[in-house]
Amino acid sequence: MAASSDGVTRRDFLNGLAIAIVAGVAPAGLLHAREAGAAYPPAATGFGASGPGSYEAAHDLRDGKRYDLDRVAASERMDLVVVGAGISGLAAATYWRRRRPQARILILDNHTDFGGHARRNEFEVGGRLLLGYGGSESLQSPTTLWSEGARAFLAELGVDPARFETAFDRTLYPSLGLSRGVFFTREAFGVDRLVTGDPLRMVADDIPPDRMNARSVEAFVGDFPLPDASRAKLIEVFTATRDPLAGKTVKEKEAYLERISYRDWLVRHWDLDGATADVFYGRPLDFFAVGTDAVSAREAFDTGYPGFRGVGIERDDDAVKEMDEPYIHHFPDGNASLARLMVRKLVPGVAPGTTMDDIVTASFDYGRLDRAGAPTRLRLNSTVVAVRNRGGAVDVGYVRDGQFARVRAARAIVAGYHMMIPYLMPALPVRQREALAANVKAPLVYVKVVVRNWRSWVARGVHEVTNPMGFYSRIKLDYPVSLGDYRFPRDPDEPMVLHLVHVPVVRGAGIDLRTRLRAARTELYAMPFATFEARARDELTRVVGPGGFDPDRDILAITVNRWGHGYSYAGSALDGDDGDGGKIPALARRRAGRVAFANADASWDPYAHTAIDEARRAVEELLGKAAG
Repeated sequence: MAASSDGVTRRDFLNGLAIAIVAGVAPAGLLHAREAGAAYPPAATGFGASGPGSYEAAHDLRDGKRYDLDRVAASERMDLVVVGAGISGLAAATYWRRRRPQARILILDNHTDFGGHARRNEFEVGGRLLLGYGGSESLQSPTTLWSEGARAFLAELGVDPARFETAFDRTLYPSLGLSRGVFFTREAFGVDRLVTGDPLRMVADDIPPDRMNARSVEAFVGDFPLPDASRAKLIEVFTATRDPLAGKTVKEKEAYLERISYRDWLVRHWDLDGATADVFYGRPLDFFAVGTDAVSAREAFDTGYPGFRGVGIERDDDAVKEMDEPYIHHFPDGNASLARLMVRKLVPGVAPGTTMDDIVTASFDYGRLDRAGAPTRLRLNSTVVAVRNRGGAVDVGYVRDGQFARVRAARAIVAGYHMMIPYLMPALPVRQREALAANVKAPLVYVKVVVRNWRSWVARGVHEVTNPMGFYSRIKLDYPVSLGDYRFPRDPDEPMVLHLVHVPVVRGAGIDLRTRLRAARTELYAMPFATFEARARDELTRVVGPGGFDPDRDILAITVNRWGHGYSYAGSALDGDDGDGGKIPALARRRAGRVAFANADASWDPYAHTAIDEARRAVEELLGKAAG
């Protein structure tokens, strides 16, 4: 097997055991990564997130393997064990520490890094630090969507949402004349074509409406590689005030829009053929993790998709808030900084600093996370496989380095994936286990590609590209955030972290959403790193290659953040499944003895503020509500 000039073999690259330099691309010294793996997880490239080693024990449990807690003696005794070191688990530990300052807390997580979906990706290029987010990316609409308690929690961590108004540069890309674009692939549309000047707003938008550098609908659609008649129909979808539901009452219209997919809405009521409707197919993948055939017309309307100007109904209040509050509350590493703030608070001495600014570049000492005798211990690479109420306490069994261990605690909070809980706690009532199992999460992949510069993007006139029928449905330059000592690359000659989104989907009429998500997850886990690399090289070349991009010369590193269990299940209006009006989520999260359940899964709502709210509720269930 050939090695690169840096001594990095192809096997190293594919397994993520060394810096992910495409063989023969980066000259020695240009890209540097810390020793990959356990030493400093944020800098490890290759497969990040749910990589090999993070899920095998859980899948063995799912497939019938059982662990006898009586087979091993309890090696530790704690006041609280938290299962899951994501935002909700860390928040639960933080709330607990506030209420019980002397408590002994152990946090267990199966991944190589803490934060759960709030994953941090680090790269060092020519002595310069570049950051990326491998999952949970922003504080969504904190002024309007966050509860009073969640906002107070941010304040306790030292996070002031107003700080992002100056940290996030909303004018950088517009000032360079860049717009959003749509890429049409030759496989789906007969030719590769990038069309710039997209006038459609994003669901949550960081670009001011008057700075989008958008073109008129007629000019924009006029460049689509479609027949004249198809383009004319698309322009009508965007601009016409015709009401396809004329004669129905507002309630009848709302009920109908909830029962029909957006794709069917376009085909049946706007007379688009399949190829023309595919212009929108992958557009919602990043936000909903499903295509337009699994997004209801009502959801499409609420989030700003065209085709509803004459229908005469009002948008959902929360959807209005998400669309109208600027999408700027974003650390350079996404919500990983939120997780890091909590860990720094829980484990004194693990990292320097005291503010939301200095957390961005603070270096964490992972050797301090799990120190004997510390009040809070955070243990990574530890997959919990059993949780039992026994003898006035809770026994928690976990697998680490292939060894089964048990810890005994006065109480426990399970803040991991809810569909896993029936396997961890088989003695729960049947109906509760069924409710927990109903939370089938959507798979999602965030791929980070470090490039030598981003001149080709400027040459092509885009900062973000929707790729509705491609492998990567969204391809974009990173959010321009400079915070603390971290400086975002403002000059197109500087290296940049690109953000690519892949969501595996299974199409097919009559297949319920949960079945589709399970099938898509199976497809994802069968996909090797080489596929993500090859597709990134191919699609980037086709999108920005005409602007001068050369993958062999310009790609410096790739990290694949693969989440087989990504977005929490949010219900499918098309399946008539809203969790029975919230009764199923409420039943699923019902406390079981000395065990409470947190995580955003507990509300079927995949947001950071939901994870925090559910953590507070879980703590209150075990300790009672705090005074005031």
